[in-house]
Amino acid sequence: MERWLNRVAVVTGASSGIGSAIAKDLVNSGLTVIGLARRIERVKELQEKLPAAQRNRLVPLYCDVGSEKSVNEAFDWICQHYDGIDILVNNAGTLQTGQLVDMKIAHIQQVIQTNIMGIVLCTQRAYRSMRERQFDGHIVLINSILGHKLQSAQVGVAPDLNIYPPSKHAVNALTEMYRQEFLGLGTRIKVTSISPGAVDTEIIPDSLRHIANKTILQSEDISQAVLFAIATPPHVQIHELTIKPLGEII
Repeated sequence: MERWLNRVAVVTGASSGIGSAIAKDLVNSGLTVIGLARRIERVKELQEKLPAAQRNRLVPLYCDVGSEKSVNEAFDWICQHYDGIDILVNNAGTLQTGQLVDMKIAHIQQVIQTNIMGIVLCTQRAYRSMRERQFDGHIVLINSILGHKLQSAQVGVAPDLNIYPPSKHAVNALTEMYRQEFLGLGTRIKVTSISPGAVDTEIIPDSLRHIANKTILQSEDISQAVLFAIATPPHVQIHELTIKPLGEII
């Protein structure tokens, strides 16, 4: 992790759960972290809980990753106040319960805009910063086990995850597309997809929490995986890292 000391990391969805844990651990590792979130007051609360000597290394900043205008405003501010973006953790995500056949289209569009376009918008800006400075940065995409495999069908039970698994399947394709683009454009920028199983966060629906029961991951488990991925030597790229709690049946 020595190469990242005093570098700048941007973490989206830093207000709770996995994003909050990642922001905290990156600060502990000596980075300056820009914590992007719509609920910016939650990031400020996290900042106040840090040791006094670390508080100035976590910078809360408002951003709605699904809005191009909001993303550009946030990243413009970052580039004006810091040398550039060295690590981007695309963590922001959302889930709306319901069935695709009859749920509100606006809710479906919100998931797509956040879970897919949020990655595209933020990665464009982070890549631009890395490329302009010829810096070998790292892009991390927080994926999901549901981006690889759907739950088995159950007779008489309609799944309520709707567009969420398809949006996470898209993250798999994005990861490989970015890898090929970074390679083809002559950079040494890394990209990593991290796919957790059930994690004890606000976003997990009751249907999954019930199935997971006591076999559930904590946000800190995923944060440690991020640290592992970015700590690899320059010639090593963790392309996909799948994490399941011991005994998970999903």
